[in-house]
Amino acid sequence: APMATAVADVAGARRDYLDESGGRYVHVIADGGVGTSGDIVKAIAMGADAVMLGVALARATDAPGRGFHWGPEAHHAKLPRGRRVKVDQVASLEEILYGPAPVADGTANLIGALRKSMATTGYSDLKEFQRVEVVVAPYAAG
Repeated sequence: APMATAVADVAGARRDYLDESGGRYVHVIADGGVGTSGDIVKAIAMGADAVMLGVALARATDAPGRGFHWGPEAHHAKLPRGRRVKVDQVASLEEILYGPAPVADGTANLIGALRKSMATTGYSDLKEFQRVEVVVAPYAAG
């Protein structure tokens, strides 16, 4: 929910800026907490033009990190900066992006999930999908 709210707020500000600047378009990129196909779909539906996929792509068996993700800062073994995070390797980069998914947890076939979500809601391109009506389901905090 925080990432979705942030993207929606920034997309709204972009819309205002578009009017104020006479048509100057600013791209919105969702970053942070985007790790599954559901996160990608939500980010695009809320108004993002693109998403950062660090952890999602680090899960590839052919990724250079070999199951580790370093994050945005440079990790160093002796200096206290950055951290190296172990991630499960689930499939090849091709399978993570385009399928078929060997697992059903949203970590593979990312593009296929976006396409299916768009088709299910009746949208044929991303600009149309960014205008989808979004409903937030309340939940009981436990």
